[in-house]
Amino acid sequence: MNKIKSFSFQGVNGAYSELAGKEIYPDASSIACKTFEEMFECVRQNNADVAIVPIENSRAGRVADTQSLIPESNLKIIGEYFLAVNHCLLAPKGSKIENIKKVYSHEQALAQCRNNLLKNKKEMIVVADTAGAAKMVSENNNIEEAAIASALASKIYNLEIIESNIQDSDHNVTRFLLMAKDMEIVNKKDQKIMTTLVFQVRSIPASLYKSLGGFASNGVNITKLESYIHPQGFDVAQFYIDFEGHPEEKSVKLAIEEMKFFCKKINILGVYKMSDFREK
Repeated sequence: MNKIKSFSFQGVNGAYSELAGKEIYPDASSIACKTFEEMFECVRQNNADVAIVPIENSRAGRVADTQSLIPESNLKIIGEYFLAVNHCLLAPKGSKIENIKKVYSHEQALAQCRNNLLKNKKEMIVVADTAGAAKMVSENNNIEEAAIASALASKIYNLEIIESNIQDSDHNVTRFLLMAKDMEIVNKKDQKIMTTLVFQVRSIPASLYKSLGGFASNGVNITKLESYIHPQGFDVAQFYIDFEGHPEEKSVKLAIEEMKFFCKKINILGVYKMSDFREK
């Protein structure tokens, strides 16, 4: 990961994804993309080395857009990063919290600050991303409008921080996946390895239960399991799973072998080192 020279992210400059990318790769250049699809395509076309992909938040749950796009991205997960989120209420200079009527931000950010905004009787308006909201508020220059975004966005768009840490929960962390064209080579003897895969179960009774049975019997710890509709339609169940261990480890290998009896498709998306944040 030391060779990374550039990363792509969804949003405009000042987005939390860019902030995470700069913390991981301080010397790399950042490429802003309008959509998640464009962000993945940027890596596929070799215009960026890595995509910084938000996957879930401790307060608002999974990021549904990326969850569904990741399996079809043709990219591989090479790492993970946990960013402690400090949501700031940003407004044009001279504004005060009592003046503000409308607050713009991404739906995830609004969900994470919902109780505070309701308590202060602010109208919440969803826009594409947090930094985009800050940019719009800056351009409008209306003291009755504010955005929830990062402190970085306040500097970029010349806005005042009316209130810092406006999120409802002190423990507000977003997990990002680092995705590249090629999978990292990870030694199976290394400690603290995470594997991510997606699978489709066969249309038989208790197929999900049976497909996961090998993980229990072989002592493999599953840390995340999500289901979502496959693009083919409602009758195709697809699941996303994170678990501890390397696919070539004996216990993990046995679990996956057992899984194959009850699945019609298994796709390993990444084998990578766990973040040290998991130990906190």
